[in-house]
Amino acid sequence: MTTKLETLPTPDKKSGGAGKPTNHRKPRESRGTLAFSRAQRGKSLMKHGILILAGGLMIYPLLWMVVSSLRPNELIFREPGLWLNSLEMSNYTSGWSALTHPFGHYMINSAIVVIGSILGNLISCSMAAYAFARLQFTAKKLLFGIMLLTIMLPFHVVIVPQYILFSQIGWVNTFWPLIVPKLLATEAFFVFLMVQFIRGIPRELDEAARIDGAGHPRIFLQVILPLMVPALATTTIFTFIWTWNDFFGALIYLTDPDMFTVPVALRAFVDSQSATSWGSLFAMSIVSLLPVFLVFLFGQRFLIKGIATTGIK
Repeated sequence: MTTKLETLPTPDKKSGGAGKPTNHRKPRESRGTLAFSRAQRGKSLMKHGILILAGGLMIYPLLWMVVSSLRPNELIFREPGLWLNSLEMSNYTSGWSALTHPFGHYMINSAIVVIGSILGNLISCSMAAYAFARLQFTAKKLLFGIMLLTIMLPFHVVIVPQYILFSQIGWVNTFWPLIVPKLLATEAFFVFLMVQFIRGIPRELDEAARIDGAGHPRIFLQVILPLMVPALATTTIFTFIWTWNDFFGALIYLTDPDMFTVPVALRAFVDSQSATSWGSLFAMSIVSLLPVFLVFLFGQRFLIKGIATTGIK
């Protein structure tokens, strides 16, 4: 009796099995991935385009002021746009010596106030922050809450009683009203910023120093303070910018032209009774912005690090 052997299908090596159809899903997936990447790229380009446009709109007034400082005084408001037909460098030379003193005199006055304010905030705010973060005392949470409430208190609310106090002790028309309050930890924002930073420092370091016989002054000076460099740098940068640009406080307390700071000196260029030298005003405004720009440029990484490590984010 003879039997017939049926031939079995030979396995296809390329398909990976006997008689299995080839898979065509991978090309479809690759096409879908390519389309998705193109959509993502389009969204990214659109976002960057919007950001560039918004940045250009925000920086346009500054660019216009730079261009206007290089134009003749009579053409500043006649020629719109940022195109320059000629350079007028005399605005800088005339603006530097247009007031009672050279403009550098007012920049030195601002530097004195800024340095005093920076030292005051660094010393007083760091000590107050250490007390709130590490010490235990009565009504600590209540006092900390009151301190935070002062952030929402406008400066104009307390300016009248402060002016009466400083006038009675003879400090009007001096730099003391602008510097002394900084020595009393009146900047609640910086106190809160440093408190958040100190709370992130492990308490084991304090305990190890206390085992070695260190008290609170030594722990603060030798353990906590060296680790607070990012928060101290952030406080320094913000204090510099806010104090250098402060106009209202200097306008209230400084009446003698010899004591004017940069913002008050710039106001002297605007005269309501005679012609205003706009070219000189814009030129000296650019000069006064250079220190702020340089401080922010070189301290930007410390500023970002300080904000990122203090919990303000």
